[in-house]
Amino acid sequence: MDSKSIQKELTKFANKEKAKILQGFFKTGKGEYGEGDIFLGITVPTQRKIAQKYTSLSLNEIKKLLTSKIHEERLTALIILTYKYEKTKKNIEKKEIYDFYLSNTKYINNWDLVDVTTPKIIGNYLLEHKQSRKILYTLANSKNLWEKRISILATFTFIKNNDFVDTIKISEMFLSEEHDLMHKATGWMLREVGKKNEKELTNFLDKHKKKMPRTMLRYSIEKLEEKKRKYYLNTSK
Repeated sequence: MDSKSIQKELTKFANKEKAKILQGFFKTGKGEYGEGDIFLGITVPTQRKIAQKYTSLSLNEIKKLLTSKIHEERLTALIILTYKYEKTKKNIEKKEIYDFYLSNTKYINNWDLVDVTTPKIIGNYLLEHKQSRKILYTLANSKNLWEKRISILATFTFIKNNDFVDTIKISEMFLSEEHDLMHKATGWMLREVGKKNEKELTNFLDKHKKKMPRTMLRYSIEKLEEKKRKYYLNTSK
């Protein structure tokens, strides 16, 4: 069982028409955030089915996929990694996967790669093992867009467990963030906070509504009742 077997299997499902659509959707043109990324045009459910067969793949073989220029090979590698993490009961193996993920963030370089995997590995590890969460603030202060996104997406796991402290703190760090993808990600996590505890969200909004990028604000208030949505939209100007 090796990375070449997965590459061959993925190639069987390649679709040129879908690949063109995905390359536009994930902004792979010159100067765009996904510049140079290559797509085969394979659906995520298909990648998940393939990944499920290779959960015993070694980290060395996963690394070969993760360093690929082909988007689906990187995503499949990361999905395998999440399955390995979920499957193992050994803390030493979980730590190994967690460390592997953090040491390879340069290849986790588009929003879907982050969103599908970060909460399941980084978020779960930090929650389960009561580790210091300083790493999230290091990532949040990174100049790398995707490391910033990892920092806020990791907190999705905390939110699901009614732990909002880091989401709020990191969201405050991103109030002056310029990239639209970070406005969306941060607004999304704030919205998830509001779904669990509306008061936590409205406290944040009352304090920061005039500083929040408009996209971040709109994403964060999506699940509030209409009257409250209008209030925040109108008073944030």
